[in-house]
Amino acid sequence: MPKAKISREEALAFHIEPTPGKWEVQATVPMTTQRDLSLAYSPGVAVPCEEIAENPETAYDYTNKGNLVAVISNGTAVLGLGNLGALGSKPVMEGKSVLFKRFADVNSIDIELDTEDPDEFCRAVRLMGPTFGGINLEDIKAPECFIIEQRLKEEMDIPVFHDDQHGTAVICAAGLINALHLSGKKIEDVKIVLNGAGAAGIACIELLKSMGAKHDNCIVCDTKGVIYQGRTEGMNQWKSAHAIKTELRTLDEAMKGADVFLGVSVKGALTQAMLTDMADNPVIFAMANPDPEITPEDAHEVRADAIVATGRSDYPNQVNNVLGFPYLFRGALDIHARAINDEMKIACANALAALAREDVPDEVAMAYGKSLSFGRDYIIPTPFDPRLIHRIPPAVARAGMDTGAARRPIVDMDAYELSLKSRMDPTASILRGMNARARAAQSRMIFAEGDDPRVLRAAVMYQRSGYGKALVVGRPDDVKEKLESVGLSDATREIEVVNAANTLHLDAYKSFLYERLQRKGFDEKDVHRLAARDRHVFSALMLAHGHGDGLVTGATRKSAHVLDQINHVFDADIHSGTAGITALLHKGRIVLIGDTLVHEWPEPEDLANIAERAAGVARHIGLEPRVAFVSFSTFGYPISERAEKMHQAPQVLEARGVDFEFEGEMTVDVALNAQAQAGYPFQRLTGPANILIVPARHSASISVKLMQEMGEANVIGPILAGIGKPIQICSTGSTANDILNMAVLASNDLG
Repeated sequence: MPKAKISREEALAFHIEPTPGKWEVQATVPMTTQRDLSLAYSPGVAVPCEEIAENPETAYDYTNKGNLVAVISNGTAVLGLGNLGALGSKPVMEGKSVLFKRFADVNSIDIELDTEDPDEFCRAVRLMGPTFGGINLEDIKAPECFIIEQRLKEEMDIPVFHDDQHGTAVICAAGLINALHLSGKKIEDVKIVLNGAGAAGIACIELLKSMGAKHDNCIVCDTKGVIYQGRTEGMNQWKSAHAIKTELRTLDEAMKGADVFLGVSVKGALTQAMLTDMADNPVIFAMANPDPEITPEDAHEVRADAIVATGRSDYPNQVNNVLGFPYLFRGALDIHARAINDEMKIACANALAALAREDVPDEVAMAYGKSLSFGRDYIIPTPFDPRLIHRIPPAVARAGMDTGAARRPIVDMDAYELSLKSRMDPTASILRGMNARARAAQSRMIFAEGDDPRVLRAAVMYQRSGYGKALVVGRPDDVKEKLESVGLSDATREIEVVNAANTLHLDAYKSFLYERLQRKGFDEKDVHRLAARDRHVFSALMLAHGHGDGLVTGATRKSAHVLDQINHVFDADIHSGTAGITALLHKGRIVLIGDTLVHEWPEPEDLANIAERAAGVARHIGLEPRVAFVSFSTFGYPISERAEKMHQAPQVLEARGVDFEFEGEMTVDVALNAQAQAGYPFQRLTGPANILIVPARHSASISVKLMQEMGEANVIGPILAGIGKPIQICSTGSTANDILNMAVLASNDLG
């Protein structure tokens, strides 16, 4: 499978669209009436202020302190880019903030401090202490990072955690627990060689020693060689703490007989010759980024018995900090911790290691496009394992409570775990699974409107993201010019441009089309014009003949016109059972609405067909269908002739004996609200509906666009279901990213 490629232009566009940056602030309380404002600010706010002044602990009850982490940097060691300064680090810190939210529902704000003076830095952070429940230090160069973290931990009564040090250490420790388990070795017996004595390396070796590794069995190396007792060159107090009495002087010498290699250094630091000198079943953690100290391929070439982990996502066993810091802080915040201590970090590592030894859920295997099971290529859980949120924080919280770090211990741990499960957005795993299936499918995707820059950008992103081959319908010179205009001139050699002039199949297309249309008032000249000059028809003919695997169109013409053109090639009308299903994603919920494209005024049989199409789409994306036929009446009240068909449609499904839940007719609140449903104990839905079948296309369109504009819902679709070939029709207002999402849908073949 091809590796994803991200261009400079794509990265910049991602950060500027739809608004600059990666996060925004939203109120969690109503702010509409004067009473709301009086409660939120003056005079109502005075009451919690007085409560907090009298009892500071209540700040966790009346403010957002208990779920707010600051990501703080001075930009002196930004990723692998060096000292970019405070402002240059802001995109990274924003990114870290959204990772906190995405993976553990921790609110986070980025703060960039414009100083390289540790005293100034510590003073600024300490003074902000009352605002936050925790401090995540990031991208600060050594040795200042050691000084800053130690001072802040001593001076502040909230967790202070330098992720570059301890995040890497925790994941490394988790992987090593399992690697040693597989190789039948114990941590107190193994010889460990660390190459790289910076922040991450020192933290790794310190954590492993606190877990049982013996000081004299741990050899630390830097650019000057082994750190031994008596060495003076390039030393500092943190390196000196790990100096051992030894005659070894080079990494090459240190590697002889070693059981474990930990690399937090540079590409190529570990050679195949060094690897051959290691003990049986050697463990290699080559964590240099973006290129490891040795690649897994090179390692296994000389040592088939090696267990290898890297920092890269395109190799097995990724040492990824996102497995640690969100869940460490989640657990620490939920016990109002004073600190994140070694016991909490070790608990996190042990919980991660235990999770990797368990059976992997199907949705994780689906997301990665391969089966995963505990073994040499799977010693660390994947970042998208849905169990992380409810398995790791409780382990951290227990350790914090056991060691006295908790201000407010959790009494009911079972209830806590249940609350963690409900915090995460289920739509994320659904979309991730769809992306993974698209990558596995490697579909040749036809982009019909190659004269539009948005479509061209989407086509380039589709191919560079590793989803498959992009086939753009257009004129080569025009495509080249438009790609150059959006800064993608290098993509002209990557994507394939197709049109009626350069295809070898035009005669076959025309013959096929004439046979379909000759009794519908079309002569051969009409057919030639359609096949050779209409890009929607030409693209549909490509798809019908297997010259592409999916089709995306509609960005430049209204959907009704596009559907008419597609109907010349496929049966995509009300008589063929085709339906348009649109997905609404809003605040962690996903609801499908049908029909948004084909049926103007469906009758009961049509409504039942639409429900079946929608149920098929739902199951394809990982939802168990619960269908509600919605109207302005609920189970016959108020009585209305216009609501009658919504009453009859469920009866049609009942007669068909379908295998999914359905009910109706009912109002939207009864369909979507569990409390409202409770007022009708006889109804058959076991929970809020995730599919709404509406009375007519106009009501579907109004509902979708109202949610999009007023509710700020994300809209995917309409998904054209029932044609037999994957065709997705975008809206004319689609962005390049919207078009890419439709291509991913088409690749999933939801219809």
